[in-house]
Amino acid sequence: MSEHLPARVDRAAIERIIQRAAELQTGERDIGESLTPDEVIALGREVGIPEPYLRQALLEERGRLMVPPPRGFLDRAMGDGVVTAQRVVRGEPEDVERALIAYVEDEELLTIQRQQAGRITWEPLRGMKAALKRGSAVFGRNRQFMLARAATLVATVTRLEPGYCHVALTADLRPVRAANIGGIAAVGSVGVAATVVLSVLSAFWLIAIAPLPLALGAGWGISKRFRPVPARTLLGLERALDHLERGAIKPAHALQSGSASLVGSILDEVRRAIEGPR
Repeated sequence: MSEHLPARVDRAAIERIIQRAAELQTGERDIGESLTPDEVIALGREVGIPEPYLRQALLEERGRLMVPPPRGFLDRAMGDGVVTAQRVVRGEPEDVERALIAYVEDEELLTIQRQQAGRITWEPLRGMKAALKRGSAVFGRNRQFMLARAATLVATVTRLEPGYCHVALTADLRPVRAANIGGIAAVGSVGVAATVVLSVLSAFWLIAIAPLPLALGAGWGISKRFRPVPARTLLGLERALDHLERGAIKPAHALQSGSASLVGSILDEVRRAIEGPR
């Protein structure tokens, strides 16, 4: 049979094959309309899936039941003003928060605004530290700053059971979207004002309405500038969750103490810029 199969199977095909094989195997059993969590874990063991992965998938499914926020007219017309990503990761809340803070401080242009138990809020980094980070990206440090357009970033960490936490990241893009809407309104106002003036000065209506298509085109161009922002921001949130999921969470006793001073940050940035991409 192997002679009729391709030499290599890509990732998308692997996922389809595994999913279909699981459907075929579970289809041989009468599992009814639903199973208890223990029955799901037992079924997963039969197909060779380790229990920690099954338990994490069950917890993620529980978090998926949360109702997403409704989308308004502006969300549909221009793009989401609030972007959210969530996932279940392994670790205790304190360790998850510590790892997330370290990631955001290292990879994004954000600084902590407020920190409470289970909730952290960031705001844009400004001043010398922001300039230093941007400079390190120019001189070889591979940083994307994918959350740079967010007015605030909020992280909520909820302990589900020992060793597992639900992490939700929410980025507020509404101020950026409002600035784009203001630009559209300004261009529209200029187009209407020019049309009124030309209608008074000229008897030809084609000349009078000439500014309107230009204003509409400029407004459409401004609106399109915001559309990629939610998608890029969502990718940045998912990248942060990927970092937590890949085992970046370490207990406090496994971490080395460091200095959070401005001088220490400058030395770190200079060292990273000299070393280049890792």
